[in-house]
Amino acid sequence: MGIITKVSGPLVTAKEMTHSKMYDICRVSKKNLLGEIIEFKGDIASIQVYEETDGIGPGEIVQPLNTPLMVELGPGLISSIYDGIQRPLDVIYEKHGFMIPRGTELPALDRNKKWHFQPTKKVGDKVENGDIIGEVQETVLVKHKIMVPSGINGEIASIQNGNFTVVDTIAEVKTAKGTEKITMMQKWPVRRPRPYKKKLPPEESLLTGQRIIDTFFPIGKGGTACVPGPFGSGKTVIQHQFAKWADAEIIIFVGCGERGNEMADVLLEFPTLKDPKSGEPLMKRTVLIANTSNMPVAAREASVYTGITIGEYFRDMGYSVALQADSTSRWAEALREISGRLEEMPGEEGYPAYLGARIAEFYERAGRIESLGSDTRTGALSVIGSVSPPGGDLADTVVQATLRVVKVFWSLEDKLAFKRHFPAISWLNSYSLYTESLRHYIEETVGEIFRKNSDYALWLLEKEAELEEIVRLVGKDTLTAQDRLILEVARSIREDFLHQNAFMDIDTYTSINKQADMLEVILYFYEKAKELLDRTPLDLQSAKINEIEKLPIRELIARMKFVPETEKQNIVQIKQAIDQALGG
Repeated sequence: MGIITKVSGPLVTAKEMTHSKMYDICRVSKKNLLGEIIEFKGDIASIQVYEETDGIGPGEIVQPLNTPLMVELGPGLISSIYDGIQRPLDVIYEKHGFMIPRGTELPALDRNKKWHFQPTKKVGDKVENGDIIGEVQETVLVKHKIMVPSGINGEIASIQNGNFTVVDTIAEVKTAKGTEKITMMQKWPVRRPRPYKKKLPPEESLLTGQRIIDTFFPIGKGGTACVPGPFGSGKTVIQHQFAKWADAEIIIFVGCGERGNEMADVLLEFPTLKDPKSGEPLMKRTVLIANTSNMPVAAREASVYTGITIGEYFRDMGYSVALQADSTSRWAEALREISGRLEEMPGEEGYPAYLGARIAEFYERAGRIESLGSDTRTGALSVIGSVSPPGGDLADTVVQATLRVVKVFWSLEDKLAFKRHFPAISWLNSYSLYTESLRHYIEETVGEIFRKNSDYALWLLEKEAELEEIVRLVGKDTLTAQDRLILEVARSIREDFLHQNAFMDIDTYTSINKQADMLEVILYFYEKAKELLDRTPLDLQSAKINEIEKLPIRELIARMKFVPETEKQNIVQIKQAIDQALGG
């Protein structure tokens, strides 16, 4: 037993802790609060406590548990709602009501519920770490694959078929050290990445149904992305849209220090959402980790590690997993508070000097990998983190540390949000470093012309930004007819293509094929109008561009986004109407 010598908010200092190790967890005081050792000085340990420390004082005991902070992995994860240290919030609510009593200790996975285990291996089969020995139909959408735990290699001595709890023995493996029992549950330390055979390049696009993302700034399966932006610019809505529509088999949403009302929206909305592919509730392939801003600050640090460890577990089964962390700024604030209480030398803006290393360690756990085991399985874990810099300042320490690591930058701008242009992702400041590696996949999916069209559309938007500077100085009338046409088509790209209503059933999701058709129609209009202007005598071009701007066909182009997916062939037919209107 250790003895508390000092309490400073979430940080507790205890002496006589020589038998413990770094990152071991312990129970603090008679209130049984969970803490984790984060620093040693001789026999004095500094412990960050994941619960409120009010009423705890010097002289009380600390009981080391001599084990790192672990998550429970097995059937029952999907559809669950956990807090930052994987306590099941729905079970706590049933037992204790709205408030989580301090010292609450509940298993993350239900020990009484029975699951039907269907073996895929038989007695006498050789197995190694990572091999799949059986399956459990966890939900309608997820087949949970039971893997051989780490460090076990040998021959199956017995394996059963039937209904079992997660702690029942389902198989026995003869190893060099003796017979090992295997259950459907395994535990894993959250701070240690799960191993794999090798990392693979992200060559397949993670389609989101969001036009500005899929067309201009795509992310690969196994990729990393950062969504920084000021308050009110739509970070959370983008995260929610990603969770609902991303082309991933498992969704993990980590509300890391979000405001309570935002997390409440997620908890209320997700169970009612339908999976677009199967029509089943989206929760049947989702894990939620709710760690709101009024919960203990130290638990924010644990929540992102809890989430990514669960993500790695499903990745190892061969699934494509998408993890959203909202927001990593709150996680960094937790690091800053603990660092300050440890009296460490502060870095920029008071954040710890190791902030960049911690952010890199987190994002580096994303990737597309070949799993351990005798068979060949490929899984992917994509990580999208939103950042909330004060005042939307992109020079903020957390934003810059994140941008050094991630490959996709979706820059949210408040001026776009104030214009009610959502998603408020800036097409001038954002970028994706996956464009080239995904080119082959995109060309196979929607054709070679799509990438050329997206590059051309971006060029028109950049040209519009240059022309707007001239318009502000000397007015629109001084522009040539060709330049006015560029402004008009760029406006069409912005308003008719990039603007997307997350709350409208038809517009909230757009397939990549419909996106390709919509963009092709807008650029086809530009080419035909440009040809018409080039044929028009110079002195009549000004009158002609006025006519083009008022053509009824513009309304048809503007309403393309409201064409249902089942009728998207009608979009391409707009080209014929453009030919008639422009005399093509």
